[in-house]
Amino acid sequence: MKYPIFIHKDKKSDFGVIVPDLPGCFSAGNTIEDAIENAHEAIECHLEGLLIDGEQIPSKKSIAHHLKNPEYQDGILAMVEIDLTKISGKYRRINISLPERFLKQIDAYTKHHGGNRSAFLLHAAMDFMAEHRDHHRN
Repeated sequence: MKYPIFIHKDKKSDFGVIVPDLPGCFSAGNTIEDAIENAHEAIECHLEGLLIDGEQIPSKKSIAHHLKNPEYQDGILAMVEIDLTKISGKYRRINISLPERFLKQIDAYTKHHGGNRSAFLLHAAMDFMAEHRDHHRN
């Protein structure tokens, strides 16, 4: 799952990072590279905390959406890849049935883009739930 980050720098400070789609999630670094690396860790910790608390992961928006926000004009917008399978806690094996042709498409996609079926299905489910949260409440 990719999250947009906004990197900014004031004259007398390190590079600051805001994660627009995760309110309260921020980080910093001495260099842009450090800021991105630290943002990766901050996002993982933030998401893990949400999952531990049983809260839903907020939906994310595109960089194009954030470019329209005047708050994100004087800096760098970038994307950080987060592997949710590393922070989602204990795994449980399940048995699901999918049409064979669809399963072959998933396997081809994951082979080309890296990853595996489980990670793909987890990311697809998380994206779907985040996008449709307002349409159906628990």
